[in-house]
Amino acid sequence: MIFGVVRVGVGERGGLRLVEGGLAGPEAGVDPWAFQAGCAEAFARSWVVRGFAPTTVRGYTSLLARVLGRFDCPVWAVGAEDVDEVFHALVVAGLAAGTRRQYLQMLRDFHAFVVLRYGAQVRALFGVPVGDGGLDRFNRVRHAGDDAVVGLPPSRERLDAFFSFVRSQVAVASDYRAAARDYALLRTPYLSGVRVSELVRLDQADVHRQLGPSGKLHVRFGKAANTSGPRPRWAPMLEGLDRILDWYLADVRPLFPDTAALFCDDDGQALKAGTVRDRLARLLDLEGVAWGERFTPHALRRACATHQYERGMDLIAVQQLLGHRHIASTMAYVKPSQRFVEDAWRRATDSAVRALAG
Repeated sequence: MIFGVVRVGVGERGGLRLVEGGLAGPEAGVDPWAFQAGCAEAFARSWVVRGFAPTTVRGYTSLLARVLGRFDCPVWAVGAEDVDEVFHALVVAGLAAGTRRQYLQMLRDFHAFVVLRYGAQVRALFGVPVGDGGLDRFNRVRHAGDDAVVGLPPSRERLDAFFSFVRSQVAVASDYRAAARDYALLRTPYLSGVRVSELVRLDQADVHRQLGPSGKLHVRFGKAANTSGPRPRWAPMLEGLDRILDWYLADVRPLFPDTAALFCDDDGQALKAGTVRDRLARLLDLEGVAWGERFTPHALRRACATHQYERGMDLIAVQQLLGHRHIASTMAYVKPSQRFVEDAWRRATDSAVRALAG
């Protein structure tokens, strides 16, 4: 359906209403705001056609309205200075980088939709050639990982030394319950492969000791992919994580307020992902290691994948452990040590020699 408009007050966004039956010509006084509103409604219908969930459509519609409301001109007239000014205002307002990326991506997607579907009509009605406009490579929001060189995750020896240090801090910490919580908190992604975003949403009831040889964590809010919504999974508790969480739930968690969250703050509220990063950074500061020896919470997940693969876990099993939809994602996580090929060759050679000798 293409929208025509009834113009009620030139340039007044609030005084416009849409009518069906085709676009009015220039002589009818097409209001650009009303035309853009019709394009936005068509854009929203395209999400429904593509099978997006109703909650996703509602969220995207709300986001699109917020984005377009930031500009004083329709999307086809937006210039580079307009984009820079709007996103500078978002920075000043304190919006997180991830939120700003969502704003910019929605603006880019809607602009591309208008160009493809209505570019010729925009040119005919308003005399404006629709091109890239102000959306160029200079006003992209930098992703935190854009400048990072993803190398090897921390080695097993490095993490053994770190967690040994953290255990020693538990014994002397002025705030025992926080130090003990941090130890269990940081061991969990390394020994189960959960993401930090999943870790902070675990409840006490998500620890199921009766499942499998050593218990499992019910990750109810697994990372979504392609707007599919949360994808739950069961993460095994490997290498003694079951005993660590048994100790934590019995001796440490009762020292905090009685709430559902597995890892909580002093008020019993679930920790935030940023808090996990801050707590790890504080411990690394106390440890006093060189900059090259530091790592992030996400590196613990990568280390889990790599060390289990080096130990002999099948790549498909590692994929299931991490909750990846595609094996290519898992392959990007697994970064064996530089000795991995030689060690694998030595194990294969030793196995062949034993077979011949036996």
